[in-house]
Amino acid sequence: MKTRLLFLCLFVSVLGHLRAQQRITLLFAGDAMQHLAQIEDARTPAGYDYDSCFVQVKEEIQSAGLAVVNLEVPLGGAPYSGYPQFCAPDAFAEALKESGFDLFLIANNHCLDRREKGLERTIRQLDSLSVFHTGTYCSARERQRLHPLLLRKNGIRLAFLNYTYGTNGIQVRPPYLVNYIHTETIVKDIEIAKKNGADVIIVCPHWGEEYRSLPNIAQKRLADTLVEAGAHLVIGAHPHVIQPIEARCDSLGRITSVIAYSLGNFISNMKTQTTMGSIIFKVDLVKNGTTDIRIENPRYALIFTRRPVHVPGGGFQVIPATRYLSEKDSVPSSLMIPLTRFVQDSRALFKQYNKGSVTEYSF
Repeated sequence: MKTRLLFLCLFVSVLGHLRAQQRITLLFAGDAMQHLAQIEDARTPAGYDYDSCFVQVKEEIQSAGLAVVNLEVPLGGAPYSGYPQFCAPDAFAEALKESGFDLFLIANNHCLDRREKGLERTIRQLDSLSVFHTGTYCSARERQRLHPLLLRKNGIRLAFLNYTYGTNGIQVRPPYLVNYIHTETIVKDIEIAKKNGADVIIVCPHWGEEYRSLPNIAQKRLADTLVEAGAHLVIGAHPHVIQPIEARCDSLGRITSVIAYSLGNFISNMKTQTTMGSIIFKVDLVKNGTTDIRIENPRYALIFTRRPVHVPGGGFQVIPATRYLSEKDSVPSSLMIPLTRFVQDSRALFKQYNKGSVTEYSF
């Protein structure tokens, strides 16, 4: 009888602990870009089709509790264009949503490529897809209502803040607003997120120097300031190449914050060795009770944009890099050579410059 009672008490205790503990996995992808070659490749007699671009990473993206991508092109409507002033078909965002992305970051240096009309149309198109977005607004009232973006997932309250260093010299005109990187403003926004009850604060800055594999002094200083102000995750974009990841810990070895300076190009037609691939970054958040938040298992997977030049007759497609390396006998050398170099260079960079417990995974 005593044994049964002890077992029952233990069972109730474990059940109560499981109920009190909430957990979510966040996934972040880098710059989703659309150069002219990608637009032409997606063209069909019926319109534009991007579904095949993400078929090999779709399951991984959808497995996350919340997936985030940097949409670095406006949805300004036809005519569509690539660099230097981007404008992508709506089908591109639709395919990103169908692949599993829940939140689109839209404060970046290309958000005004189609001026304010393009900014507003991007917002309205994302609204029509019923996806979350943050970083640009059609009015001060809209920003006040939607910023910081607060989401509740699995009992964990998440605040997302997205800012850009600039907009390629194009000044935003009232009533439209773009979140620019001003340190004092971001610190105030972090305080607002705290007052609004955020358990975890995620800041996504569009910053740094293009094609540079190490963060500059300005990035490091801003990252330090954001973490000191209360940011738990700082996930960067813009350099178009991957940059190191830092997991910072307290005196007991528990992770208190993670900084991923740049995730690289999720998909693009950039052709240099370091711009062809990127990482998917994942992290687990665990909440015990009402106040205890833990950041666990920060990890990354290497991915690569396969292009028509790599596989005759093939289109643009995001592929899991390590899986393709393991299938080298069936992969043409035109793809295997740049893929191998990207993986080797990326691993060497992370081995030398990553800080804390950050691991590589594959899918």
